[in-house]
Amino acid sequence: MQWTDRIRQVKIFLILAAILIAVASLLVSHFLTQDLKEQERHRMAVWAEAMRTLNNADTNTDLNLVLKVLNDNNSIPVIVLDAQGNVTEFRNIALKTGAHQDSIAEIEAMGKRLLAEHKNIRIGLGEHTHDYIDVCYDESVMLKRLAVYPFIQLGIVLIFVVIAIFALLTSKRAEQNKVWVGLSKETAHQLGTPISSLMAWVEILKESYPSDGLIPELDKDVRRLQLIADRFSKIGSNPRLVPTSLNDVLDHVIEYMDHRTSKNISLVKDLPAHDVIVNLNPSLFEWVIENLSKNAVDAMGADGGIITLRVGETNSRAMIEVSDTGKGIRKKDIGNVFRPGFTTKERGWGLGLSLARRIVEDYHRGKIYVRNSEIGRGTTFCIELRKS
Repeated sequence: MQWTDRIRQVKIFLILAAILIAVASLLVSHFLTQDLKEQERHRMAVWAEAMRTLNNADTNTDLNLVLKVLNDNNSIPVIVLDAQGNVTEFRNIALKTGAHQDSIAEIEAMGKRLLAEHKNIRIGLGEHTHDYIDVCYDESVMLKRLAVYPFIQLGIVLIFVVIAIFALLTSKRAEQNKVWVGLSKETAHQLGTPISSLMAWVEILKESYPSDGLIPELDKDVRRLQLIADRFSKIGSNPRLVPTSLNDVLDHVIEYMDHRTSKNISLVKDLPAHDVIVNLNPSLFEWVIENLSKNAVDAMGADGGIITLRVGETNSRAMIEVSDTGKGIRKKDIGNVFRPGFTTKERGWGLGLSLARRIVEDYHRGKIYVRNSEIGRGTTFCIELRKS
């Protein structure tokens, strides 16, 4: 659990660091853009002053510098409107229409839009007249690209980060699967020899002490060990699925658990009157239900409680619920209960629910999840399977 909390803290730190980097990048871009906007506005003020000089020029005015200023503007879109809103001059405008009249109308509309957005410099013409011109200007193509570029850059970086995380998680999960499969098969292999020996000794004891009532119980436990070893050996391979009654599966689990739990714990089954048939591997699926039931027993502790095994169905799916009246799961831990290594038990390994999910989702193409959980009131796990 501490390991999981530490991983969560690292993820939160990385997310916060990424947000800070993104915000810093956007702020730097914003300030650069604002500086460029101010520079372009200053250039347009000089250009507007050149236009005023050109409009007020007489035969003695030297226009060389004025014309140089006007002709040097090759990037900033500019439209000059007279006092009546008519276009008198324009530069660096990309036109969509080809006809002259349509082009003038398009430029005039663009100029009025810039005027409404206060992107203009008004220049008075002469001291004794109220006539004026509006030099309307837009942001240059370079400035627009610079304003959009950080968002494109962040988007590309985000895509690469998501792909990298997905690849790492997939690789990590594949590696974990190899570890679980190898561990399971090695466990089954190691259990095989002593179980075979125990089975032989049980047969000898049956012949030597045929009336001893403990030997049949010993035989059941040895066969139970054989079943467990068989389950472990099937992890990593494709188990054979056969039409099976969920009612029978839950009956077997209750029969097994009933003799191995405290008298303070009641096992209650809520099953339909008819059999619910699903394609599954009975041995492995019983393991899943047993695991959920054992977790329920641990959650209720010495005080005991009620474990309810319920089967429901729709037209296409069957649902199996395992509910308890135990201590419940904290909301922040619900998303981690199926993660390998996560456990709230002092001596737990955190593998039971991880293997249960693998059996349900990978082998039976089903779904397992926590339907609900309340602290102090209990937890309900739900399994959904497609019906035969």
